[in-house]
Amino acid sequence: MRIIAGKFKGRTIKVPKSKLVRPTTDKNKESIFNYLVNKINFDNIKVCDFYAGSGSLGLEALSRGAGEVHFIEKNFQIYKNLLQNIESLDVPEWTKVFKMSSLKFSSLEDHIKYDLIIADPPFFKDDIYQVVENIKTNRLLLEDGILIIERSIQTEEADTENFGQKPFKKLGDSLIYEFNFS
Repeated sequence: MRIIAGKFKGRTIKVPKSKLVRPTTDKNKESIFNYLVNKINFDNIKVCDFYAGSGSLGLEALSRGAGEVHFIEKNFQIYKNLLQNIESLDVPEWTKVFKMSSLKFSSLEDHIKYDLIIADPPFFKDDIYQVVENIKTNRLLLEDGILIIERSIQTEEADTENFGQKPFKKLGDSLIYEFNFS
């Protein structure tokens, strides 16, 4: 997997061999970030990457100018791989990794507020609905902040019902949802 643009453009990161990780394809990542570049200025923003996996999405944001990225990853082996990816890009001072579930992290109070939250849960992981509620309730997004979620077309009916909205974009077998809670 590679970084698409920015100061780390072309650099590769390792994806752990695990059924628990379903990394965003380069094509989808490029499409998501091309969309975001037209909505937000990445310079020095604070980003949170829920269900971080390899860290591909958060590291892409960092490459494009984010000032700080927080990664949320529960699985120990995947967490270790994420730490190696952060080290390989030599960016530990701009990152923080929380080894806990996204559900637990989103339910904690007194968080830093984020300009951008990216969530790419395993496609059939439905705790994302509660995570979204927690993000909204605990005001984890800044006033003009954006939450982007990648899901499967196979979960569209349940997602639309639980999110209360339809996806704004379809990318292959993925659906992209955007939330603004201001």
